[in-house]
Amino acid sequence: MSTKIGYLIPTRESVMEGRPQTAPLLRLAERAEDLGYDSLWLGDSLLARPRHEPLTLLAGLATRTRTVELGTAVLLPALRNPVVMAHQAATLDQLCEGRLILGVGIAGDVANIRAEFEAAGVTFEKRVGRMMEGLRLCRALWTGEAVNWDGRWTVREGVLGPLPHRPGGPPIWGGGSHPDGLKRAGRSMDGWFPTGPNDPAAWQAKWHTVRQHAVDAGRAAAGLTGALYLTLAVADDSDKAAARVDEFLESYYGVPSQVIRRRQACFGGPAEAVAEWIAGFIEAGVQHLVLRFAGDHDRHLELLAKLRSQHGW
Repeated sequence: MSTKIGYLIPTRESVMEGRPQTAPLLRLAERAEDLGYDSLWLGDSLLARPRHEPLTLLAGLATRTRTVELGTAVLLPALRNPVVMAHQAATLDQLCEGRLILGVGIAGDVANIRAEFEAAGVTFEKRVGRMMEGLRLCRALWTGEAVNWDGRWTVREGVLGPLPHRPGGPPIWGGGSHPDGLKRAGRSMDGWFPTGPNDPAAWQAKWHTVRQHAVDAGRAAAGLTGALYLTLAVADDSDKAAARVDEFLESYYGVPSQVIRRRQACFGGPAEAVAEWIAGFIEAGVQHLVLRFAGDHDRHLELLAKLRSQHGW
């Protein structure tokens, strides 16, 4: 099976740069599909890293695309009421006719994200349990059966309509490379979707751990998807490309780039060096790569599509 290649729509960057209009984002999505990308992705944040609300914008992408999968990279379910989220996701999956993937995560422990959770009325320290229970409730509602639920939320004979287009609901991929995140992905998710590590052998070892957790839980490891979120910049001058990645990361996260590079897969260099870097992850077994470009999106979309054709990814 060939590796799927996805593209992260730059919602965060467009807001940071004072260009919140959605028409250019929709145009990028259409261009990516025309160039043969397999999926389109949107990130999530309320206040910590301001950007467009992903489920809403994915609905727009659903009406402007035909075949690409549409996903969140990653959604923060703990910030949402799961009954409302289940309804939104089901409607969105109907709109895109089963192309939805929910990448989910718990968010990092930094001050502005803690403040974001506080603003949403969600206890940060309880976000993991809230996310996991909320996802179980979503899946129960997506069966179409009457749901009775006693937990953080109370549901009495709740029946959701419409149901998702895909029976059982969209696949859920868990982010994170912490041992607990690997366990959650293996035991409870349909895939693993981290932002690193930046070493194919290390990614492969963690993927093996995810699959072993699935086996230990009595699940079929072969049914899981191993994905990875990559950040890159292409330029003939290696130093300039690396500097562009560093500048992008520092602007995006507000911390020194080396802090992010220690936990995310990032690379800048000439086209063939980028191709070799990507090929290493494909050889390690990554089934779905999601590319985040450090600026210059039209050029990068064209370049990576060309590299993919040349190298047969």
